[in-house]
Amino acid sequence: MTTPGAVIVDAVAYALAVEDAVKASAAYYEGGTSALDDDAYDRLVRSIAAWEAEHPGQVLPESPTGKVAGGAVEGDVPHTVAMLSLDNVFSPQEFTAWTASLARRVGHEVTRYSVEPKLDGLAIAARYTQGRLTRLITRGDGTAGEDVSHAIGTVEGLPERLTEPVTLEVRGEVLMTTAQFEHANEVRTAHGGQPFANPRNAAAGTLRAKERAYTVPMTFFGYGMLALPDTGTALAATLAESPHSDLMARVAGLGVNTPATTAVAGLTADTAEDVLARVQEIAALRAELPFGIDGIVVKADLAADQQAAGSGSRAPRWAIAYKLPAVEKITRLLGVEWNVGRTGIIAPRAVLEPVEIDGSTITYATLHNPADITRRDLRLGDHVMVHRAGDVIPRIEAPVAHLRTGDEQPIVFPETCPRCGADIDTSEQRWRCANGRNCHLVASLSYAAGRDQLDIEGLGHTRVVQLVEAGLVADLADLFTLTREQLLGLERMGETSTDNLLAALATAKGQPLSRVLCALGVRGTGRSMSRRIARHFATMDHLRAADAEAIQQVEGIGTEKAPSIVSELAELAPLIDKLAAVGVNMTEPGATPPPAPGTEADGPEGGTAAASPAGPLAGMAVVVTGGMTGPLEKLSRNEMNELIERAGGRASSSVSKKTSLVVAGEGAGSKRTKAETLGIRLLTPDEFATLVADCLDTAESTAQTVEAGGR
Repeated sequence: MTTPGAVIVDAVAYALAVEDAVKASAAYYEGGTSALDDDAYDRLVRSIAAWEAEHPGQVLPESPTGKVAGGAVEGDVPHTVAMLSLDNVFSPQEFTAWTASLARRVGHEVTRYSVEPKLDGLAIAARYTQGRLTRLITRGDGTAGEDVSHAIGTVEGLPERLTEPVTLEVRGEVLMTTAQFEHANEVRTAHGGQPFANPRNAAAGTLRAKERAYTVPMTFFGYGMLALPDTGTALAATLAESPHSDLMARVAGLGVNTPATTAVAGLTADTAEDVLARVQEIAALRAELPFGIDGIVVKADLAADQQAAGSGSRAPRWAIAYKLPAVEKITRLLGVEWNVGRTGIIAPRAVLEPVEIDGSTITYATLHNPADITRRDLRLGDHVMVHRAGDVIPRIEAPVAHLRTGDEQPIVFPETCPRCGADIDTSEQRWRCANGRNCHLVASLSYAAGRDQLDIEGLGHTRVVQLVEAGLVADLADLFTLTREQLLGLERMGETSTDNLLAALATAKGQPLSRVLCALGVRGTGRSMSRRIARHFATMDHLRAADAEAIQQVEGIGTEKAPSIVSELAELAPLIDKLAAVGVNMTEPGATPPPAPGTEADGPEGGTAAASPAGPLAGMAVVVTGGMTGPLEKLSRNEMNELIERAGGRASSSVSKKTSLVVAGEGAGSKRTKAETLGIRLLTPDEFATLVADCLDTAESTAQTVEAGGR
């Protein structure tokens, strides 16, 4: 196979490259099983085009350049209007050159562009007759496509009836969201099939399947609309003369799903600079989207400009795809490491043949748990599709099963804990060492002493190792029984450092219940959830007395997590008792315990009334992004979240339509952009500090008390 992106040196290498590209294109468009990922295919085609530009007399007729779908697919249902592909640009410079070329074609500077996400799916034409969906057709070779009307009724966002009885064609992409993809693989493997490598493969394969024993959902996003031969004259004229942005509004009005309902809704822009700004906004939101995009589509919005620019045999000259760096590539699974976390969870990690994705070299990826490995049928030596977006930890989607050679080997699961050799509890999907937290005591204690937990200054990783190896500490509670004599007996522990550590331990005893819960590391909870639990139950006694049903009353805890928390608290009972005995605080300041079961309160019809949140942020969901300045400069992100919740709000990590307020500091990026797109209120750190001044004063007083305690 030709190396993608390599310079083609002669006609033989060129012919091989063309053959590889045509094969990859056919596999990609017909079944989503290409041996090349998108980035590799793009680089291969660009190298072909570069060679052809220098040797115009030697271009092979089967070359993928200048052809829809690389010239590799055909269909038997003619399109009334050619269903073309898009040319690509990969940089601001290439995009600016394209806008200059467009201006020359239309005879003037384009004054309005449409900017939309380039959805990573399968292009489809949906034909409606008198408002009823009658036919679905793939792109095919652009002039004719494959009839996939058997999929009618299985695609979300593509209604079987429009809100108006009109005859027309809607064009768009069929894809699988992340959640739909996970569900599809669960169903597929349950029926004995190989898991799909990625969402696009899953959508392509599912759309064409006619006789499966199961169905899985897909989603449609419309990106265009045009007239059919039976469309009325008046409507046909309207569609032909309308700006693209108006057509998209009409598509949505007919009940068809469009990107308008997402965080990357289509917008219009007046200049190339505005377009590039929107490209950066969409790129910044990419990692948070529930579906895949591989670029941004930019179109001349006005119909007159489109008509003046015209189209080539492969692509319209009035539209371009601004491709984003790849977040998905194929590489090989070389091995699996089994790591033990601070709570005893045994987590598998994939060792990969190094591959560059989005500017980073990826050598490891998460494998979640043994059940996930089994479900995906992963094997050592497999070619695997690796996905990475933004700061998200790389993950393996699935093996690329059609690339298997037969030499792949099964992944061997550990029979005993890889850290301490103890038995493994395999009763849940996430396996755990039978010794639990004690298996990795140093990690557990280091985490508990961290700034966002008990905040024990002077108790870093090295000191924890020293204490454990000296036999002075066997659990978290033992930290609070350390004596001055014991500490002075340790190497590199002088009188000053000893006294400072003892003072920090004394101060840590007074931390609120939420910090104690977080330090305990209850599985299924974190900093935010620990605060919610502490505020709801107010005391450790009330929390330990709660059953799963009572714990489900805490926001964010569902039917699966609640029993796990109850079980964890029961397991931790001896340690909790020991912590209470040495004087560690077990209450949350300012919180009121919930009424006892069966107690009547002032709620409707005698039900229990939840306490209404008080404070300047009452009932508000608040997101903090960027660097804080002024009065907030010294607060960690966890302390900012605690401040928000003291002020009656709810701290959140992601921006959505439910977000009430975003605090945007220095260097705020995608979250600020998304807030602006959704019209969410934005405050600077100084403005926010003024809003929560009373609660901030309380926080500062607490901090000063801690400082006075000898830290």
